[in-house]
Amino acid sequence: LLLQTGIRLSEIARLTLDDMELPVRISQDPGTVGRLHVVGKGRKDRWIPLNYKACRALKTLLKVRPEASLNALFVTKFQAQMGPRAFQWVVKKHLAEAGIKGASVHTLRHTFATHHVAQGTSLRTVQEMLGHADLKTTSIYVQLAQEVVRKELQEHAL
Repeated sequence: LLLQTGIRLSEIARLTLDDMELPVRISQDPGTVGRLHVVGKGRKDRWIPLNYKACRALKTLLKVRPEASLNALFVTKFQAQMGPRAFQWVVKKHLAEAGIKGASVHTLRHTFATHHVAQGTSLRTVQEMLGHADLKTTSIYVQLAQEVVRKELQEHAL
């Protein structure tokens, strides 16, 4: 979910069951996206679209989520809301299991933004997804994306 949306650690930790709207049928059709209500920096509300991969991840989460009286989306086996530190720990554990060293929750946010800019997603769209107030903040990812493109062109030279 972090990699598919680019949301902040503080934003994902605050999510509730009421914050998501998932389509009945998940597909790659752009008309069947879900959406997620996020409270960002400065308590700014925004709704972000969920692609089919994010929707699938959330549906899977709901199947394995411990039964809890809490409205929190992410709960521990002790029926408590997962806090930011718990997310950091879980993400770090899964990244290590995947052989990825030195990455963090925030790295996934950067990866989301850099990937989308490199693939041609408009800066305005990336800005909206990341919840940046100023487009200048988002434009940092243009330079990072250009570096990724140069590196890939070198690695995949014919």
